[in-house]
Amino acid sequence: MIPIRYSKRDITDKAQIDHFLAVAKTGHLGMTNGIEPYIIPLNFCWWQGNLYFHGADSGRKIEMISANNRVCFSVCEEYGTVADPVPAHVDTAYMSVFLSGTIERVEEAEEMRGAMQAMLDKYVPGYFSEPLPLQHVLKYRSSMGSTTAVFRITPDTITAKGNLAGEEKKFYPGRKVEMDV
Repeated sequence: MIPIRYSKRDITDKAQIDHFLAVAKTGHLGMTNGIEPYIIPLNFCWWQGNLYFHGADSGRKIEMISANNRVCFSVCEEYGTVADPVPAHVDTAYMSVFLSGTIERVEEAEEMRGAMQAMLDKYVPGYFSEPLPLQHVLKYRSSMGSTTAVFRITPDTITAKGNLAGEEKKFYPGRKVEMDV
């Protein structure tokens, strides 16, 4: 693993990283077939120490995964701009997580349902009064006729960094440098 160069931004608290992955909305999946890279944004869930997402069972993503099951996934949330009287210290408040590992299509029906339920719980908490039926997962077809494929990324490295500046440092419209000196 390559260490984070700006080590004062390194985040190592596993609970903080797990929470961030549990609530962040969009990540970017990076793949390569050995010839070209391919990066796509995805909704995802962090469940049981793995990252899950779903999608069509055919297309460029599937071709890339079939060519090379080593992938990376990046998630970043921006929390505002950090104001400072010194122009070089104006910064961004954020947290990001980068993981790399292997990806595989989930074949076991209960794991598929569990991952899909975790996604529903994340993106529409409390919306459904009943758990996701297994039959829905197994029989669902998209408007283009493809079946739903569920994928699991098993990470072998996870790094996180951030600048979690307090509210008192954040820029807001109307804030002037004279207020900070």
